[in-house]
Amino acid sequence: MELIDKIRTLEDELELELVKRREELRFELIGRKVRFEQEILERHRALKTSLTRYVVEARPLVALTAPFIYMIIIPFCLLDLFVSIYQFICFPVYGIPKVRRRDHIVFDRHKLGYLNALEKFNCFYCSYGNGLISFVREVAARTEQYWCPIKHARRISGTHPHYSGFFDYGDADTWHDKMKDVRCDFDQGKKPKSRGGKER
Repeated sequence: MELIDKIRTLEDELELELVKRREELRFELIGRKVRFEQEILERHRALKTSLTRYVVEARPLVALTAPFIYMIIIPFCLLDLFVSIYQFICFPVYGIPKVRRRDHIVFDRHKLGYLNALEKFNCFYCSYGNGLISFVREVAARTEQYWCPIKHARRISGTHPHYSGFFDYGDADTWHDKMKDVRCDFDQGKKPKSRGGKER
């Protein structure tokens, strides 16, 4: 579909802009490792706020809400465990390729020299939480593509990448004729070809 091709082109352009920005900030990615120039590393260390100062200057209400933030780690870990078990057991049965955690849960902010220990811990926590949600979303999206690849009647916010390839709402003929072809057309993370009419 022409619109989807435009979106992919824009994503490629965005990636080029990110590469340019990396050059401006003087770091490079070597595999999964990040390497800064020595001068930049020294500048980062100079800008780091000490842990003591960071804690002392924190607003009291921020400190009081911290336990409510950190207690979410319990349902996060349970969600992680159950979704991982689910895809490990069920995806091979359905013929669905497993979602790779490392594509979603990334830990690299702890290497930034301008963050103190608590800031690094917070970044680690946010990386896990948001990465986990992304991981779970992809597992759920592939499950939806297998069992019910049908677009909703009304527009929904924040659709996953597979949604554009789902059947149009109410298109019973295409559902009946093409369901077996579509349900496992994952192509390892690429968007499946759009079926039916215009996007919703």
